[in-house]
Amino acid sequence: MSVEKRVEATAKNIEGKVQEVIGEVSGNPADKAEGQSKQAEAQVIHTTENIKDEIKKVID
Repeated sequence: MSVEKRVEATAKNIEGKVQEVIGEVSGNPADKAEGQSKQAEAQVIHTTENIKDEIKKVID
């Protein structure tokens, strides 16, 4: 488990949520889409770390 990767992913997720809300409020679809993209990227990082943890459990 990489704590640094999880912290990075959580920060990216929060950043994406904020950007998505700003895009909704300002009516800027590009900001909203970019925010959603950042959230999806964060989810991929979390999923990858979860898979690594499961593999490590099996190996140990």
